[in-house]
Amino acid sequence: MSGLTLVAGAGGFIGGQLVRDLQEQGIAVRAVDCKPFEDWYYRSMSADNKQLDLQDKQACHLATKGVADVYNLAADMGGMGFIEHNKALCMLSVLVNTHLLMASRANGVSRFFFSSSACVYPDYRQQETDIEALKESDAYPAMAEDGYGWEKLFSERMCRHFREDLGLYTRVARFHNVYGPWGTWYGGREKAPAAICRKVIEAKVSGKNEIEIWGSGNQTRSFMYIDDCLKGINLIMNSNILEPINLGSSEAVTINQLADMAEEIAGIKLKRNYDLSAPKGVNGRNSDNTLIQKYLSWEPKTPLRTGLEKTYRWIYDQYLARERGDVGVVREAAAGAR
Repeated sequence: MSGLTLVAGAGGFIGGQLVRDLQEQGIAVRAVDCKPFEDWYYRSMSADNKQLDLQDKQACHLATKGVADVYNLAADMGGMGFIEHNKALCMLSVLVNTHLLMASRANGVSRFFFSSSACVYPDYRQQETDIEALKESDAYPAMAEDGYGWEKLFSERMCRHFREDLGLYTRVARFHNVYGPWGTWYGGREKAPAAICRKVIEAKVSGKNEIEIWGSGNQTRSFMYIDDCLKGINLIMNSNILEPINLGSSEAVTINQLADMAEEIAGIKLKRNYDLSAPKGVNGRNSDNTLIQKYLSWEPKTPLRTGLEKTYRWIYDQYLARERGDVGVVREAAAGAR
Protein backbone atom coordinates (compact mmCIF):
# COMPACT_ATOMS: atom_id res chain seq x y z
CA MET A 1 0.00 0.00 0.00
CA SER A 2 1.42 3.40 -0.95
CA GLY A 3 1.70 6.29 1.47
CA LEU A 4 2.83 6.63 5.04
CA THR A 5 1.31 4.96 8.08
CA LEU A 6 0.52 7.34 10.93
CA VAL A 7 0.90 6.23 14.54
CA ALA A 8 -0.81 8.80 16.77
CA GLY A 9 0.40 8.60 20.35
CA ALA A 10 3.76 7.27 19.18
CA GLY A 11 5.52 8.66 22.24
CA GLY A 12 3.57 6.33 24.53
CA PHE A 13 4.24 2.74 25.52
CA ILE A 14 2.04 0.89 23.00
CA GLY A 15 2.44 3.52 20.30
CA GLY A 16 6.21 3.39 20.45
CA GLN A 17 6.30 -0.38 20.20
CA LEU A 18 3.80 -0.24 17.32
CA VAL A 19 6.15 2.10 15.43
CA ARG A 20 8.94 -0.41 15.90
CA ASP A 21 6.73 -3.32 14.85
CA LEU A 22 5.48 -1.60 11.69
CA GLN A 23 8.99 -0.61 10.66
CA GLU A 24 10.17 -4.18 11.13
CA GLN A 25 7.49 -5.09 8.56
CA GLY A 26 9.05 -2.59 6.14
CA ILE A 27 6.29 0.00 6.55
CA ALA A 28 7.15 3.72 6.39
CA VAL A 29 5.88 5.41 9.56
CA ARG A 30 5.00 8.93 10.59
CA ALA A 31 5.18 9.01 14.39
CA VAL A 32 3.28 11.79 16.17
CA ASP A 33 2.90 12.73 19.83
CA CYS A 34 2.36 15.92 21.81
CA LYS A 35 5.24 15.15 24.19
CA PRO A 36 8.75 16.53 23.59
CA PHE A 37 10.90 13.97 21.77
CA GLU A 38 13.08 13.39 24.84
CA ASP A 39 10.01 12.16 26.72
CA TRP A 40 8.99 9.53 24.15
CA TYR A 41 9.31 5.96 25.41
CA TYR A 42 10.78 4.91 22.08
CA ARG A 43 11.76 7.08 19.11
CA SER A 44 12.92 5.62 15.81
CA MET A 45 15.42 7.85 14.04
CA SER A 46 14.20 6.53 10.67
CA ALA A 47 10.54 7.43 11.25
CA ASP A 48 8.99 10.76 10.25
CA ASN A 49 8.75 12.05 13.83
CA LYS A 50 6.57 15.05 14.61
CA GLN A 51 5.61 16.77 17.86
CA LEU A 52 2.00 17.84 17.37
CA ASP A 53 -0.97 18.29 19.70
CA LEU A 54 -3.62 16.18 17.99
CA GLN A 55 -6.41 17.76 20.02
CA ASP A 56 -5.99 20.57 17.50
CA LYS A 57 -7.84 20.14 14.21
CA GLN A 58 -5.12 21.70 12.05
CA ALA A 59 -2.48 19.47 13.64
CA CYS A 60 -4.54 16.43 12.61
CA HIS A 61 -4.66 17.66 9.03
CA LEU A 62 -0.87 18.05 9.02
CA ALA A 63 -0.39 14.62 10.59
CA THR A 64 -2.64 12.80 8.08
CA LYS A 65 -1.36 14.49 4.91
CA GLY A 66 -0.03 11.82 2.55
CA VAL A 67 -1.05 9.03 4.93
CA ALA A 68 -2.70 5.75 3.91
CA ASP A 69 -3.31 4.14 7.33
CA VAL A 70 -3.93 5.71 10.73
CA TYR A 71 -3.45 3.99 14.08
CA ASN A 72 -4.90 6.18 16.82
CA LEU A 73 -3.38 5.28 20.17
CA ALA A 74 -3.26 8.88 21.42
CA ALA A 75 -4.99 9.46 24.77
CA ASP A 76 -4.35 11.17 28.08
CA MET A 77 -4.48 8.15 30.36
CA GLY A 78 -2.78 5.93 32.93
CA GLY A 79 -3.62 3.45 35.64
CA MET A 80 -6.50 3.78 38.09
CA GLY A 81 -4.61 6.31 40.19
CA PHE A 82 -4.54 8.64 37.18
CA ILE A 83 -7.90 8.13 35.51
CA GLU A 84 -9.78 8.30 38.81
CA HIS A 85 -8.48 11.82 39.48
CA ASN A 86 -8.23 13.22 35.93
CA LYS A 87 -11.64 12.62 34.37
CA ALA A 88 -11.73 15.92 32.47
CA LEU A 89 -8.29 15.34 30.94
CA CYS A 90 -9.33 11.85 29.89
CA MET A 91 -12.52 13.16 28.30
CA LEU A 92 -10.59 15.73 26.25
CA SER A 93 -9.04 12.89 24.25
CA VAL A 94 -12.34 12.86 22.36
CA LEU A 95 -10.95 15.83 20.42
CA VAL A 96 -8.06 13.71 19.16
CA ASN A 97 -10.20 10.96 17.68
CA THR A 98 -12.84 13.34 16.32
CA HIS A 99 -10.34 15.59 14.57
CA LEU A 100 -8.29 12.63 13.32
CA LEU A 101 -11.40 11.08 11.78
CA MET A 102 -12.34 14.36 10.11
CA ALA A 103 -8.81 14.91 8.81
CA SER A 104 -8.53 11.29 7.64
CA ARG A 105 -11.62 11.64 5.52
CA ALA A 106 -10.52 15.01 4.14
CA ASN A 107 -7.03 13.73 3.26
CA GLY A 108 -8.18 10.46 1.69
CA VAL A 109 -6.88 8.07 4.36
CA SER A 110 -7.67 4.48 3.43
CA ARG A 111 -7.89 2.78 6.86
CA PHE A 112 -8.31 3.93 10.46
CA PHE A 113 -7.65 1.94 13.66
CA PHE A 114 -8.89 3.13 17.06
CA SER A 115 -7.61 1.77 20.36
CA SER A 116 -10.55 1.58 22.74
CA SER A 117 -10.57 0.07 26.22
CA ALA A 118 -12.26 -2.44 28.50
CA CYS A 119 -13.22 0.63 30.52
CA VAL A 120 -16.22 0.99 28.18
CA TYR A 121 -17.91 -1.88 30.02
CA PRO A 122 -20.56 -1.02 32.62
CA ASP A 123 -19.72 -0.95 36.31
CA TYR A 124 -22.84 -3.00 37.06
CA ARG A 125 -21.31 -5.98 35.25
CA GLN A 126 -18.10 -5.77 37.28
CA GLN A 127 -19.31 -5.69 40.88
CA GLU A 128 -18.06 -9.13 41.93
CA THR A 129 -14.53 -10.50 41.93
CA ASP A 130 -15.70 -13.80 40.46
CA ILE A 131 -17.62 -12.65 37.38
CA GLU A 132 -18.31 -13.86 33.88
CA ALA A 133 -15.80 -12.62 31.32
CA LEU A 134 -16.97 -9.52 29.49
CA LYS A 135 -18.23 -10.07 25.96
CA GLU A 136 -18.53 -7.27 23.43
CA SER A 137 -22.32 -6.98 23.65
CA ASP A 138 -22.04 -6.28 27.39
CA ALA A 139 -21.09 -2.66 26.67
CA TYR A 140 -24.79 -1.79 26.36
CA PRO A 141 -26.92 -0.60 28.15
CA ALA A 142 -24.04 1.79 28.68
CA MET A 143 -22.58 2.85 32.01
CA ALA A 144 -18.88 3.14 31.19
CA GLU A 145 -16.01 4.05 33.53
CA ASP A 146 -16.55 7.69 34.40
CA GLY A 147 -14.39 9.97 32.27
CA TYR A 148 -11.97 7.70 30.43
CA GLY A 149 -14.49 4.94 29.62
CA TRP A 150 -17.15 7.32 28.32
CA GLU A 151 -14.63 9.00 26.01
CA LYS A 152 -13.67 5.62 24.58
CA LEU A 153 -17.28 4.52 24.10
CA PHE A 154 -18.22 7.78 22.36
CA SER A 155 -15.16 7.53 20.10
CA GLU A 156 -16.13 3.96 19.18
CA ARG A 157 -19.47 5.32 17.96
CA MET A 158 -17.73 8.05 15.97
CA CYS A 159 -15.68 5.39 14.18
CA ARG A 160 -18.82 3.38 13.47
CA HIS A 161 -20.70 6.32 11.96
CA PHE A 162 -17.74 7.52 9.89
CA ARG A 163 -17.67 4.00 8.45
CA GLU A 164 -21.43 3.62 7.94
CA ASP A 165 -22.25 7.17 6.81
CA LEU A 166 -19.03 8.35 5.17
CA GLY A 167 -17.37 5.16 3.94
CA LEU A 168 -14.16 5.36 5.99
CA TYR A 169 -12.64 1.92 6.75
CA THR A 170 -12.49 1.76 10.56
CA ARG A 171 -11.48 -0.97 13.00
CA VAL A 172 -11.82 -0.81 16.80
CA ALA A 173 -10.17 -2.96 19.47
CA ARG A 174 -10.98 -2.84 23.18
CA PHE A 175 -7.63 -3.22 24.96
CA HIS A 176 -7.54 -5.06 28.30
CA ASN A 177 -4.62 -3.91 30.50
CA VAL A 178 -1.53 -3.97 28.28
CA TYR A 179 1.82 -4.40 30.05
CA GLY A 180 5.44 -5.20 29.31
CA PRO A 181 8.95 -3.75 29.14
CA TRP A 182 9.40 -0.19 27.82
CA GLY A 183 6.22 0.97 29.58
CA THR A 184 5.39 3.35 32.41
CA TRP A 185 6.60 1.96 35.73
CA TYR A 186 6.60 4.97 38.09
CA GLY A 187 5.17 8.48 38.40
CA GLY A 188 1.45 7.77 38.83
CA ARG A 189 0.39 6.62 35.36
CA GLU A 190 1.67 3.05 35.64
CA LYS A 191 -0.74 0.11 35.65
CA ALA A 192 -0.91 -2.75 38.12
CA PRO A 193 1.77 -5.13 36.72
CA ALA A 194 4.41 -2.40 36.53
CA ALA A 195 3.35 -0.87 39.86
CA ILE A 196 3.53 -4.23 41.65
CA CYS A 197 6.91 -5.03 40.09
CA ARG A 198 8.30 -1.63 41.14
CA LYS A 199 6.98 -1.98 44.70
CA VAL A 200 8.50 -5.44 45.06
CA ILE A 201 11.82 -4.18 43.68
CA GLU A 202 11.79 -1.18 46.03
CA ALA A 203 11.07 -3.43 49.01
CA LYS A 204 13.82 -5.87 48.05
CA VAL A 205 16.49 -3.26 47.34
CA SER A 206 15.69 -1.19 50.43
CA GLY A 207 15.31 -4.17 52.74
CA LYS A 208 11.98 -2.79 53.94
CA ASN A 209 10.27 -6.10 53.09
CA GLU A 210 6.72 -4.75 52.86
CA ILE A 211 4.54 -3.32 50.11
CA GLU A 212 1.28 -1.43 49.81
CA ILE A 213 -1.60 -2.94 47.83
CA TRP A 214 -4.47 -0.74 46.66
CA GLY A 215 -7.80 -2.21 47.74
CA SER A 216 -8.27 -5.65 49.25
CA GLY A 217 -6.09 -7.39 46.68
CA ASN A 218 -9.02 -9.61 45.75
CA GLN A 219 -9.90 -7.58 42.65
CA THR A 220 -9.63 -9.71 39.50
CA ARG A 221 -8.09 -8.61 36.22
CA SER A 222 -6.51 -9.99 33.07
CA PHE A 223 -3.29 -8.55 31.65
CA MET A 224 -2.12 -8.69 28.02
CA TYR A 225 1.58 -8.78 27.13
CA ILE A 226 2.69 -6.11 24.64
CA ASP A 227 3.74 -8.59 21.92
CA ASP A 228 0.23 -10.09 21.90
CA CYS A 229 -1.24 -6.60 21.69
CA LEU A 230 0.86 -5.74 18.64
CA LYS A 231 -0.08 -8.97 16.87
CA GLY A 232 -3.75 -8.38 17.67
CA ILE A 233 -3.64 -4.83 16.30
CA ASN A 234 -2.19 -6.11 13.02
CA LEU A 235 -4.73 -8.93 12.71
CA ILE A 236 -7.71 -6.71 13.51
CA MET A 237 -6.65 -3.90 11.19
CA ASN A 238 -6.41 -6.39 8.32
CA SER A 239 -9.65 -8.24 9.16
CA ASN A 240 -13.30 -7.94 8.20
CA ILE A 241 -14.35 -7.30 11.81
CA LEU A 242 -16.66 -4.29 11.75
CA GLU A 243 -17.74 -4.09 15.39
CA PRO A 244 -15.50 -3.23 18.38
CA ILE A 245 -13.77 -6.39 19.58
CA ASN A 246 -11.97 -7.43 22.75
CA LEU A 247 -8.19 -7.57 22.59
CA GLY A 248 -7.02 -9.02 25.89
CA SER A 249 -5.91 -12.09 27.76
CA SER A 250 -8.54 -14.37 29.24
CA GLU A 251 -6.20 -15.41 32.10
CA ALA A 252 -7.85 -13.81 35.13
CA VAL A 253 -5.90 -13.32 38.36
CA THR A 254 -6.40 -11.40 41.59
CA ILE A 255 -4.08 -8.53 42.46
CA ASN A 256 -2.83 -10.70 45.32
CA GLN A 257 -1.95 -13.43 42.82
CA LEU A 258 -0.17 -10.85 40.68
CA ALA A 259 1.87 -9.85 43.73
CA ASP A 260 2.58 -13.52 44.45
CA MET A 261 4.09 -13.88 40.97
CA ALA A 262 6.26 -10.77 41.35
CA GLU A 263 7.50 -11.96 44.74
CA GLU A 264 8.30 -15.38 43.31
CA ILE A 265 10.30 -13.78 40.49
CA ALA A 266 12.13 -11.61 43.03
CA GLY A 267 12.76 -14.54 45.36
CA ILE A 268 11.24 -12.75 48.33
CA LYS A 269 8.12 -12.81 50.50
CA LEU A 270 6.78 -9.47 51.68
CA LYS A 271 4.35 -8.16 54.25
CA ARG A 272 1.33 -6.58 52.54
CA ASN A 273 -0.38 -3.43 53.73
CA TYR A 274 -3.79 -2.91 52.16
CA ASP A 275 -4.97 0.64 51.46
CA LEU A 276 -8.74 0.30 51.23
CA SER A 277 -9.15 4.03 50.50
CA ALA A 278 -6.97 4.00 47.37
CA PRO A 279 -8.43 3.89 43.83
CA LYS A 280 -8.97 0.25 42.93
CA GLY A 281 -11.36 0.30 39.98
CA VAL A 282 -14.01 -2.35 39.48
CA ASN A 283 -14.01 -5.55 41.52
CA GLY A 284 -13.75 -7.95 38.59
CA ARG A 285 -12.88 -7.74 34.89
CA ASN A 286 -11.81 -10.34 32.34
CA SER A 287 -11.89 -10.64 28.56
CA ASP A 288 -14.30 -13.00 26.81
CA ASN A 289 -12.38 -14.02 23.68
CA THR A 290 -15.14 -15.98 21.94
CA LEU A 291 -15.49 -13.44 19.12
CA ILE A 292 -11.81 -12.93 18.39
CA GLN A 293 -11.33 -16.71 18.28
CA LYS A 294 -14.27 -16.98 15.91
CA TYR A 295 -13.04 -14.26 13.54
CA LEU A 296 -9.27 -14.77 13.71
CA SER A 297 -8.75 -18.28 15.17
CA TRP A 298 -6.39 -16.53 17.60
CA GLU A 299 -6.27 -14.87 21.00
CA PRO A 300 -3.50 -13.42 23.20
CA LYS A 301 -1.59 -16.41 24.57
CA THR A 302 1.46 -15.19 26.53
CA PRO A 303 1.13 -16.56 30.10
CA LEU A 304 1.13 -13.81 32.71
CA ARG A 305 4.03 -15.42 34.59
CA THR A 306 6.16 -15.35 31.41
CA GLY A 307 5.39 -11.75 30.50
CA LEU A 308 5.66 -10.54 34.08
CA GLU A 309 9.17 -11.96 34.49
CA LYS A 310 10.36 -10.10 31.39
CA THR A 311 8.69 -6.95 32.70
CA TYR A 312 10.15 -7.36 36.18
CA ARG A 313 13.70 -7.84 34.85
CA TRP A 314 13.41 -4.72 32.69
CA ILE A 315 11.98 -2.56 35.50
CA TYR A 316 14.68 -3.85 37.86
CA ASP A 317 17.38 -2.61 35.48
CA GLN A 318 15.59 0.71 35.03
CA TYR A 319 15.14 1.12 38.78
CA LEU A 320 18.84 0.60 39.52
CA ALA A 321 19.86 2.92 36.68
CA ARG A 322 17.50 5.61 37.95
CA GLU A 323 18.81 5.21 41.51
CA ARG A 324 22.32 5.81 40.12
CA GLY A 325 21.06 8.85 38.25
CA ASP A 326 22.10 7.22 34.99
CA VAL A 327 19.36 8.64 32.75
CA GLY A 328 21.31 7.70 29.64
CA VAL A 329 21.06 4.02 30.49
CA VAL A 330 17.31 4.33 31.01
CA ARG A 331 16.88 6.08 27.64
CA GLU A 332 19.08 3.56 25.87
CA ALA A 333 17.16 0.63 27.36
CA ALA A 334 13.87 2.23 26.37
CA ALA A 335 15.06 2.31 22.77
CA GLY A 336 16.56 -1.19 22.83
CA ALA A 337 15.53 -4.23 20.84
CA ARG A 338 12.50 -6.17 21.98
